Amino acid sequence: MSIPILSYSFSTQNSRVDGFEYYPGEEQPKIYTTDSLPTCLEMDEIIWAIYRQIFSEHQTLSSTCEPFLESQLRFNQIKVKDFIKGLLLSQPFRDLNYNVNNNYRFVEICIQRVLGRDIYNQREKLAFSVIIGSQGLESFINILLNSDEYMENFGDNTVPYQRRRIIAQRSKGEIPFNLKTPRMGKEFLTKQGMPQLIWPGPVRKFRPQEQSPKAGDPALFLNMVLDVSPLVLS
Repeated sequence: MSIPILSYSFSTQNSRVDGFEYYPGEEQPKIYTTDSLPTCLEMDEIIWAIYRQIFSEHQTLSSTCEPFLESQLRFNQIKVKDFIKGLLLSQPFRDLNYNVNNNYRFVEICIQRVLGRDIYNQREKLAFSVIIGSQGLESFINILLNSDEYMENFGDNTVPYQRRRIIAQRSKGEIPFNLKTPRMGKEFLTKQGMPQLIWPGPVRKFRPQEQSPKAGDPALFLNMVLDVSPLVLS
C-alpha cells in the first residue's frame, strides 16, 4: 500500500501579493506553445525554451540534449508535456539535479521549473519528499505533470513558465527560477570530489614581513647592507 500525499495549504506567507498578471506594466512571460502549428524556426525556439525551463541555461549542454525526443516533438509524435517528462526522467537531469541534492531541494527545483512557482510552504516540500522516498522519482514527476494545476496553466502543448512577477524580484536582487545557478547541496560536495577547505584555527591576516628569509633570498643581502656601520661605508 502506497503512502498518500500529505495535506498542505495552497498559500504562502505573501499570498496577499498578486502575481505579475495583475500588473500590466511589469514584464510578461513569452508563451511557447505548439497549438498554433509552429514553423520549423518556431519549433526550434520552443525546444530551446523547454531546455531552458527544465535544465536552466547553466545546464543546457550538448550532454543534456535528447535528439530522439526532439525528433518526436517535431513530427508531432509526442506532446510538449511528454517531452518535458522525458527530460525530467533523463539521466543528465538526474546527475545534475537529483543525485547532487537531497529530496527537499530537488522538490523545490522541480516545482519551480515544472509548475512555474515557488513552493507554498515547508509542508508541501515535505509531502513531495515523502512521495519520492516511498514511490520513486517517476511517481513524483507524474503527480506534477498530471496535476490540475499543471493542466490548467499549461496543458499538453504549452511550455511551463514562471507565473509570478519577474521585474519585482529582480529589483530585490533575485532572478527567474530557470535562470538561477543550480546549487549543489553541501552534504554532496565530498561525494563529487570537490576540494574541502579545513582551517584548524582562527583566520589571521598574513603579513609578508613576518616571513623569515631563506638561503639565497635577496632580503639577506639587503639586511647585510643595512647592518653595515656608517664608518665602514665612509
